[in-house]
Amino acid sequence: MHLRFPYIPLFAGLLFLTACKTTELPRWESDYNYAGMEELEIQAHIAAEKYLLGHYSGQIEPVMSPLVRITRVITDTEANEIHVHFNNRLAEYPVRPAMVAAADSVIRSHLPDVLQSFTLRLFSMDEPLHELIPNFYREDPAYYDYSRLPIADEMEKVPLIRHTDRPNVIRNGLEHRHIALWHSHGWYYNELLGRWKWQRPRLFRTTEDLLPMSFILPYLAPMLENAGATVWMPRERDTQHHEVVVDNSSPSTAGTYREMQSRPDVTWRTGPDPGFAPPEAPLRGNENPFRMGIYRESLSDTAETASVEWIPVIPETGDYAVYVSYAASDSNTTDARYTVYHTGGPTSFSINQQIGGGTWIYLGHFRFREGQSGQWGRVKLSNLSDEADRRITADAVRFGGGMGVVERAGRTSGRAKYLEGARYYLQYAGMPDSLVWGLNQNTNDYSDDFQSRGEWVNYLRGAPYGPNRDRMARGLSIPVELSLAFHTDAGVTRNDSTVGTLAIYSRIDMNDDLFFPDGKSRLGNRDLSDIMQTQIVDDLRARYDTTWTRRALRNSRYSESMRPNVPSVLLELLSHQNFRDMQFALDPRYRFDVARSIYKSMLRFVATQHGYEVVVQPLPVTHMRAEFVDSGYSGYSGYSGDAGYSGYSGDAADSLRISWRPQPDPLEPSAEPDA
Repeated sequence: MHLRFPYIPLFAGLLFLTACKTTELPRWESDYNYAGMEELEIQAHIAAEKYLLGHYSGQIEPVMSPLVRITRVITDTEANEIHVHFNNRLAEYPVRPAMVAAADSVIRSHLPDVLQSFTLRLFSMDEPLHELIPNFYREDPAYYDYSRLPIADEMEKVPLIRHTDRPNVIRNGLEHRHIALWHSHGWYYNELLGRWKWQRPRLFRTTEDLLPMSFILPYLAPMLENAGATVWMPRERDTQHHEVVVDNSSPSTAGTYREMQSRPDVTWRTGPDPGFAPPEAPLRGNENPFRMGIYRESLSDTAETASVEWIPVIPETGDYAVYVSYAASDSNTTDARYTVYHTGGPTSFSINQQIGGGTWIYLGHFRFREGQSGQWGRVKLSNLSDEADRRITADAVRFGGGMGVVERAGRTSGRAKYLEGARYYLQYAGMPDSLVWGLNQNTNDYSDDFQSRGEWVNYLRGAPYGPNRDRMARGLSIPVELSLAFHTDAGVTRNDSTVGTLAIYSRIDMNDDLFFPDGKSRLGNRDLSDIMQTQIVDDLRARYDTTWTRRALRNSRYSESMRPNVPSVLLELLSHQNFRDMQFALDPRYRFDVARSIYKSMLRFVATQHGYEVVVQPLPVTHMRAEFVDSGYSGYSGYSGDAGYSGYSGDAADSLRISWRPQPDPLEPSAEPDA
C-alpha cells in the first residue's frame, strides 16, 4: 500500500468502503478546466474528481456538497508523488482514518498504470488530510500529533479549590480541571436606540439571549462540577434576584463582618493594595469595584489563631450562590480554609490564594433562612493551615446574584444580573477594562460584550496566554483547559427536518498565528470542535432524531473562537428560528441529554490531552426511597438486582434505610454506578 500513514490500517479503508453502496457511481462529467496541465496531472485530477463524485452522490460516506472542489494537482515524477489539494470545504467534514484510507483506495483505483506506484498525498486547508484527524480518533497514541498536546499538566500544581468534605476522589474525570463557558448574549445597552434590549429576537416564547442558559445553568455546569471541574462563567450564574455583599466596609444593614484573634501578636491589618468595596451608586464608566476599597490580611498558622466571619442579613429564605474574594500573591497560603454554614450544615473548602485574586470565586449554591443567623448563615475563614507564616487575605463575600449595578446613560438595566450580557458582569467582577470588557472605550456595548468573553478567558489564564492587547499580563493564573461559547443559530427548513448543529473553530489567532502562545498547534481547536459536534450529533441521532443534521465543522474568524488563547469552540447547537429544532429545544429531557453530550466531549478531549482513560459519571439514580427502620435493623450496603442499592444511616430507632436503582445509560455502558 502506498499510503504513508502507519496508523491507518488497511482494514479501516476496507471497512469504510463496505459502508459505501455497491451500485455504480453516476456518470462522470468534468466541469474543470485542464488548460496548462500536463497529461499525468490531468489523469490524477480526473481520478480525484471521480472520488469526489462518490461523496456527492452518497455512494461514499460522508455525503459532501458539490462545493467541495479540487484546487490543484501536482505530479512529481522525481519523488514519485501525487499531491491532490482540495479546497477548505472538505475540511468542514469530520476526517477519520477510514476516510483517508478510502480516499487513497478510490483515487488509486482510477489512476493509470503509470501512476500506480506513486505515493498519494491529500491536502485540505493546506494541511495533510490525515493531520485533520483529531488525536482522540487516532487508533494508537503513538501516532498522535504531539504539537497539539500540552507540554506539562498544570493540574500537578496546587488546585484553586479543594472540596475538603467530598468523600470521594474523582479519578479519570475532570477533577481540578478549569472549564470556561458561557451562554450566548444577554440584555445590553444599545447606544443608537438609547435603551436596554435583548441582542436577539423573541421567537418560540424565548430568545437566544436566554435559551442556551437553560442548557448550561441547570444541566451542563452541574455535570461538569460533579465530574470534578471548576466552571468559570463571564455572566452571572445565580438566578437569585437578591444579593447581599458583606465586607469590612459594608453597611450594617447588609450583615456583620467580624475579625477574631486568640493571641495579641496575631492581628488583622489592611493590605497594601486596593480591594473590593460595595458600590454606593451604580458603576459608571470604567469604575472597578475591586479597586474602590481595601482588603485585610494576616498570617497563617498550624493552629487556628485568627479568623474572619461574614454574617449576612438574608432578605428571603432561598438558595444563594456564595462567592468569596481575596488578594492573591506568591507569598499567600495555598490552603486558606473557608467554611460555609447553611441550613444543610457546614461545607468546607480549601482555597489556593496564590491565584484567582481580585474577583469573585464561586463556591456553590446553598440554602439560607431569612434574617441573620450566626450559626447557619455565615462564612468563616480560618488562618489554620499546613503552612505557617504564609500571607492570608480576606475581602468581600457575596450571597446571591442580585440586580444589575452597571449604569449606562443614567440608568441600570432594571434586570437581574444573570440576564445581562458578559460586559456588565465582568466590570462588576473586577476585570480590567482596557484588556477585557472596554475594548471600544464605552462606545459600543454590543461589540464589547462579544469581544470581552474571549479576552476574559485569556485574563483568567494570564501570561503568556494573557489578553491579546498584553499577553504578558499576569491575570489570575488559572490553568484553563478549554472554552465553550454556547449559542443557537438562525435559519429555517422548508420541511420537518432540523437545521442542526454547527461547530466553529479558528485555525489562526488574533495575530494570524497558527500556534498558541506556548507553541501548541491551534489544530487543537479543531479537535475539540470535532469531538463535541460528533458526540452531540451521534447522541441526538440515537435518542431523538435519526436524521439530526450535522452542519459544517467550520474554520472561521469569529471573536469567541479566535480570541481565546486556549482550545476553544463556538457551538451553534440548533436553529432558534426553526420549528422542528425548537420542538426539541424546549424539552428538558433534550436539554439534559445535550448537556451530557457536551460534558462527555469535554471529558474525552481533556483526557486525550493529558493521556488518561475516561470514566463517564452515571446517570441520576431512580426509585430513590428513604424509610425509618427499627433499632434492631443491622443495615447493609450493596446491590441486589431489581431492588437496587441500599444502605442505612444511624443505629437507633430513627435510623433511615435509603435505597435506589441505577439508571443504565445505553449510550455509555461503562457509566454504571458501583455503590
